[in-house]
Amino acid sequence: MAEKYVDNDCAVYLVGGGIASLAAAAFFIRDGDNPGHKITILEESPKIGGSLDAAGNAADGYVMRGGRMLESKYLCTYDLFSSIPTLDERMTVTQEIFAWNETMKTSSKSRLFRGGHRVDAPRFGLSEKQILTIERLGIEPERMLGRSSISDHFEASFFQTDFWLMWCTTFAFQPWHSAVEFKRYLLRFTHMVSGFNTLSGIMRTVYNQYDSMVRPLQKWLQQRGVKFRLNTRVTALDLHHDKDGYTVRGIHCEEDELGEDIKVNAEDKVLITLGSMTEASSLGSMDQPAPLRGQPDGGSWALWEAIAAFQPHFGRPSNFTGRIAESKWMSFTTTLHDPTFFDRIRDLTGNVPGEGGLISFPESRWLASIVLPHQPHFIGQPKDVNVFWGYGLFVDKTGDFVKKPMSAASGREIMTEILGHLRLEADAGRILETCTCIPCMMPFITSQFLCRAKGDRPQVVPKGSKNLAFIGQFCELPDDVVFTVEYSVRSAQTAVYSLLSLNRTPPPVYKGQYDPRVLLEAFLAIHDTDVEETLASTLI
Repeated sequence: MAEKYVDNDCAVYLVGGGIASLAAAAFFIRDGDNPGHKITILEESPKIGGSLDAAGNAADGYVMRGGRMLESKYLCTYDLFSSIPTLDERMTVTQEIFAWNETMKTSSKSRLFRGGHRVDAPRFGLSEKQILTIERLGIEPERMLGRSSISDHFEASFFQTDFWLMWCTTFAFQPWHSAVEFKRYLLRFTHMVSGFNTLSGIMRTVYNQYDSMVRPLQKWLQQRGVKFRLNTRVTALDLHHDKDGYTVRGIHCEEDELGEDIKVNAEDKVLITLGSMTEASSLGSMDQPAPLRGQPDGGSWALWEAIAAFQPHFGRPSNFTGRIAESKWMSFTTTLHDPTFFDRIRDLTGNVPGEGGLISFPESRWLASIVLPHQPHFIGQPKDVNVFWGYGLFVDKTGDFVKKPMSAASGREIMTEILGHLRLEADAGRILETCTCIPCMMPFITSQFLCRAKGDRPQVVPKGSKNLAFIGQFCELPDDVVFTVEYSVRSAQTAVYSLLSLNRTPPPVYKGQYDPRVLLEAFLAIHDTDVEETLASTLI
């Protein structure tokens, strides 16, 4: 067997400091034997982590723009983190996640909350016609669905069912989003349908994902000499074309507003995180709403537009940037210095923090949801402080208790709306006096769900490329689903193995739709048949 040749003079440049670039750097080192000191990560913000960020303190308030769902079939993610020790180095991050979720299993007793009362294990409420449409979408080729939206395939009543209300608040889908993405989610999470109304199977990290995943990975990379250049915006690439394809030969960037050109050799590798779901995010305060920004307020979309302008096979970024009204929503993070709110939620829902997962309010015109994680949620968080996160999908609709759109609401007003839906008006004064709620507006947060067609997202390694690859949420990976950590990690693993011509591939996407038992459980669930009882009687 021939020995693998490792070019230790090869430099690696990773544009973007999110989980995709961090994962790619780790795969270059672990699987490609590339020395860490030859790897450079270029990030335009002052912090690593991308959309998996978390910041703040108990005095001023903690902030998380969001948190991605985890589940046991994220094979690339757990492959990566099986090599990364936790911050205290007691075990690997993967071991910690699985051990933690054996202790703190998600089992919601209040997935939906109506009229001041919890709804225990809501029924899906689908008609036979709606079920048949779901089944048709599962088998219809993506090329046939094209740019169609979910609402092109369902009548209006579908979007009033508890199935849809739980689906859209779990994954952040809207009726106008892509039918292709909806189909991919249906197939990708077939094995979770039977536990969907209790959120069974959803996994959490011990702390927020920045503290539990990003920080350990960053530490591992730093120990191996990876360079992190922050406050550095990449603006363009120099491409050298020949009869066999093209090679990146230069990277144009700006650091602290000073221009710089980085020379790239033919054997070097360049990986670019395309676009950003959290680009142009903005924060409000207890007394100020979060302003709506746009595409010019960041560099990730501008870079994609610049490199795609004369390269059609680099995708079409305008498909994902020109419809902010269809891709925006708001999140909020609340820091509490009094236990009243958490105590009331525990008593109302029957779940302790960390056990119940997402609580959604179907009667909310904002279609608001909250999640109370296990405490502490931040490393170093004081024992007498609690933190929770929430979001709303319909940010331009007038609230039920605060008569203004969520987009115009301050943190105090958002908390007032949530307290109203929980019927906690009697405790509102005490809670509002002792909490800090920070709203966050995200104009592109579901841009990856917008209706699209073949070619809008480029291949991980585009045709003709010799040393360039694309990673993150806006490249094309068959079968897997965007808006997940897994998609970013899979894109990174695919890019590294391909650029280095390694004789290996990422773990295949789990396809539970081909498992007869999974299919039976999903079939029974969408027909509102008790899965456990039916399977037990069948076995007898």
